[in-house]
Amino acid sequence: MIKTKLLVTVGPACNDQATLAAMIDAGVDVFRLNFSHGTLDSHQKALKIIRRIARDRGTVVAVMGDLCGPKIRIGKIAGGQCELVAGQQVVFQRADILGSSERLSSNYESLVDDVKIGHRLLIDDGKVLLRAIEKRSDELVCWCEIGGPVSDRKGINLPDSSVSAPALNPKDLADLEWAIKNNLDYIALSFVRRPEDIKELRNILEEHNSKIRIVAKIEKPEAIVRLEEIISQSDVVLVARGDLGVEMDVSRVPIVQKEIALQCQRAGKPVIIATQILQSMVNSPVPTRAEVSDVANAILDRADGIMLSAETSIGKYPLEAVRVINKIAMETETFGERYSDELGTDRIPRLRIATAVVHGVSLVAGDLGVRLVAVWTDSGDPERLLSKHRMEQPIVALTADEIVCRQMALLYGVIPIRMEPANELNQMLGDLDKVLIDNQLADVDDQIVLVADSRPDLPGETDAMFIHQVGSSKDAVRLASDTDPAP
Repeated sequence: MIKTKLLVTVGPACNDQATLAAMIDAGVDVFRLNFSHGTLDSHQKALKIIRRIARDRGTVVAVMGDLCGPKIRIGKIAGGQCELVAGQQVVFQRADILGSSERLSSNYESLVDDVKIGHRLLIDDGKVLLRAIEKRSDELVCWCEIGGPVSDRKGINLPDSSVSAPALNPKDLADLEWAIKNNLDYIALSFVRRPEDIKELRNILEEHNSKIRIVAKIEKPEAIVRLEEIISQSDVVLVARGDLGVEMDVSRVPIVQKEIALQCQRAGKPVIIATQILQSMVNSPVPTRAEVSDVANAILDRADGIMLSAETSIGKYPLEAVRVINKIAMETETFGERYSDELGTDRIPRLRIATAVVHGVSLVAGDLGVRLVAVWTDSGDPERLLSKHRMEQPIVALTADEIVCRQMALLYGVIPIRMEPANELNQMLGDLDKVLIDNQLADVDDQIVLVADSRPDLPGETDAMFIHQVGSSKDAVRLASDTDPAP
């Protein structure tokens, strides 16, 4: 079993029951519903299938909705596509028109206002390059420097311009309402530029009493400037390398990826690496050697999850791509454990008792070579902190909350199990033994470490660590106890 979490995007290539079931069996932990494509009806169908398969198999799988955010796209084009030639002029109109090679429109009315003379417009991840040469009240005249085909709804990046679009547009709000109604586990906000974008989304979720956790997608240079604040406001961070590599010099992307992963490690927040992970497998049954190395290095950078996009949504080999990630993760994790001392460990701050207890758990588990670490939780916070220590042992997370259980499917090395807590310690240990044995996670006489709250009447506290021998609950020995709210 691998510890790296695998996220895949649902699309036409994999939205049937057989493929989704095979993906779950192959180890997919989180399914992404991309609101930039498809309809809410199609997402509803996929969600229903995923939840049913997971329930039937007794497997914990999370679902993440991905909001469009202020993504600027080409408007409709006559015939669906046109060819732009280097050296020609192209006019962007404010009004929504049926485009041609001479005149185009976009889904962003303020494009004409935000782009200044000399600014670049990059279409389709930079394959086509335009430069603004003249502005009129409702038109922006551009010069085509690099030509190529342009089709409906291709993305437009404005690396030189300050975009005034709000973080959440009307479509995002409608998609968010659907996500809340359907109890999704995560919601990703695209093109985050400042921590206030996260706060705006958080306020809406709190108004609806929603437990959905927020994933901040880093794909704008503005976000790097305020990265620490954005990480602090987010539940999860996603490095979206596609747009990031268009908005900034592509040579900076690998270092930015490492910086984001490092800061998330220090903050105790999960981080996901995404975009063009196995891009060649959209059309090929095998990846390139460079792609394999890229995935391995992301895992060594302490990524909690790897996300596939086009590989599974529209690619020819979605299931094969999942299996490739599993093989890479297995080899890389084995290497990482073998050379853990040489690779080093980035410590997370231990400013509170709860984090100190978690750190102690990681040391005791390593020194004693226990079979696993089990954690009772109401929030998933202890597991989140434990997962950042990259222990050799798996972390079995136990919770009564169905949503929290699914959300923990994203955490590195965590095996989530839903069950009701017991009020008495001996009953808790007896219930734990049964679950571990029934799920073939441990055998009688195996030694484990248990993390729990010493006072069940105060939920959310992580203040006690026990060494326990499976099948012998009366021999539990408490090693540490105190009280402090989980961070």
